[in-house]
Amino acid sequence: MRLIDLSRALENEVPADPPGFGPRIEYSDHHQSLPGMLTMFPGLTEAQLPHGEAWAVESITLSTHNGTHVDAPWHYASTMNRGERAWTIDEVPLDWFYRPGLKLDFRDLPDGHVVTATELAARVEASGHRLQPLDIVLMNTRAGAAYGTPGYLDSGCGFGREATLWLLERGVRVLGTDAWSWDAPFSCTRRRFQESGDVSIIWEGHKAGLETGYCQIEKLANLDQLPTSGFQVACFPFKIKAASAGFTRAVAILP
Repeated sequence: MRLIDLSRALENEVPADPPGFGPRIEYSDHHQSLPGMLTMFPGLTEAQLPHGEAWAVESITLSTHNGTHVDAPWHYASTMNRGERAWTIDEVPLDWFYRPGLKLDFRDLPDGHVVTATELAARVEASGHRLQPLDIVLMNTRAGAAYGTPGYLDSGCGFGREATLWLLERGVRVLGTDAWSWDAPFSCTRRRFQESGDVSIIWEGHKAGLETGYCQIEKLANLDQLPTSGFQVACFPFKIKAASAGFTRAVAILP
């Protein structure tokens, strides 16, 4: 089999989140951590250690939505399935996260475009893949190529309420995108809202979770390397108690 890494590395100084919302990683190398080891083992000296080294260790300050992550239904609203309490990431069924994958290419659509159910259905039909319940559907947008640049947050198309519900009605429960958000970039939605005053367009894809609970993966990588179908996706989320999301090392498994 062949493995394709679908995850972004967590790192400093990469414009993958709005200003002030990115992670902070503090690195301690084998020499910087030496005082801590010597304190932990009274009588130990630097000269007694191989190369005079202790351990390398990192401290991280971050949001559950930094890096490649899986959003839980709790992220979108306090309820799902028309009134039930929404699941947090530690409550979502594990069998959602190891399933056959379908990759759809939307790189031809302009940044900020909101994909409709009709457009989505046409792409699924053109793929030749017969969509099954619990398939994991991944969206390759223009944002994938913009990752790591200042334009990333404003790149890629988004998926509206009707397109999201179209997939959920067919039993899909895990969706994914290489963009910062499943919805259209906030800059585009903000402009449309200011022009129309239509509140329903704000986070409309996410808010579909009010009707049917589902998960979405954001900030995926290397979707352009995937075939349309014929692969498995493994994307188990990190188990964080009562959280709205969990980090994932998403991987595509090809025969």
